[in-house]
Order: sequence, then C-alpha cells, then structure tokens
Amino acid sequence: MELAVYNIKGEDTGRKITLNDDIFARDLNAGNAEHTLYLDIKQYLGNQRQGTHKSKERSEVSGSTRKLIRQKGGGGARRGDINSPLLRGGGRVFGPQPRDYRTKLNKKMKRLARRIALTSKANDGKLIIVENFTFDEPKTKKYMELAKNFKVDMLKTVVVLPEKDENVLLAVRNVPNALVQRAADLNAFTVLNNDAMIITEASVEIMNEF
Repeated sequence: MELAVYNIKGEDTGRKITLNDDIFARDLNAGNAEHTLYLDIKQYLGNQRQGTHKSKERSEVSGSTRKLIRQKGGGGARRGDINSPLLRGGGRVFGPQPRDYRTKLNKKMKRLARRIALTSKANDGKLIIVENFTFDEPKTKKYMELAKNFKVDMLKTVVVLPEKDENVLLAVRNVPNALVQRAADLNAFTVLNNDAMIITEASVEIMNEF
C-alpha cells in the first residue's frame, strides 16, 4: 500500500511512502479479528482501572446493635438492628469491594489486534502521512494550524511521532480532542478511539516493523 506524503501546510509533496501490507492491509474477515480486538481492548481498559471502589457492609457500619422492634406482632420484617440493609444508612448487600481488574494477553494477540486496528483505519482513509516536523515553540496555535490544514481540527485526532517531542506535546496538550503518541506506544484502543491519525514519515518506518 502506498500513501501520499504531505507537508505541514497540507500540500502534497509529490512523494509516496510504502506501508507494510501485513500491517496496514490485512484481511479483516480472516480468523477471529473482531474477537481479538475485543480481548485486547478489554485488557487495556481493565488495566486502566484502579479498582478502589468500596461500600460498607453491615458489619462495617457504625451504629447500635440494639434490637429496634419486637420479633413478632409488628406486621413487618425481622430487620434486626439499625445497621440492617433494609434501613436507610444501613450496610449494603453484596456491594463493590476493592479488586484488581488487570488481565494478561500474550504479545502475539496484542500485536495482531494493533495490526487489525491500523488496517481498519487505513481502509477508512483516516491515515495522514506528514513530513517529519517539529514546532519552534510550544504553542497550541501551531497545532491548530496544522489540524486545520488537514481539516481534522474538529475530529478526535492522534499525532504519531517517532520520539517524544516536548514542543509538539505541549502544543497539543490543551486541545481536548487531540493526543500525541509515540509510534512504539501505539495500541489498538488508541488507534480505534480516534477519528484520524497524523503520522510522520519516521513513525511509518517504526510502524512498518509492528
């Protein structure tokens, strides 16, 4: 697969870059592509969770253990003390407890999921290849000019760089629908969770080895 290379003004340079077909032009109908994506994204999102949710059970609620009403003749349930889940302010039955949501997924499946996601984006025409660039100062205005040149200023966009670039990172940081990512750190969720991808030429060389 070949795509045109643009400069930061959105102009076609007349050059093309070759993308690895095994990564950007896979057969999405082969194997369990959809299930592979599901497993990878489930693991990624699960690993982001802190798992610190907690509610108090009956034994943890502070309150008197005195029996409130007599056992029989009241016409209601035998609810016991004031910590009963039946009463307001009482303990919660089977409430959330701290737990670890992290799961494991082998590297081959994670690599395959990333390739499937990149192929999906390529099929949708959402990959924009740009000459290697940097900003001379960390200004959000610089990124917005770039985004407008490619008409993605209103889209959720990820900018893929070969290495960390402080000026680009700071320029994009305040834009709510934009994200900067190193090519080596890309994952299936990040790829699919964005409407467009602005990828530098140097990043393509790294991604061709995924």
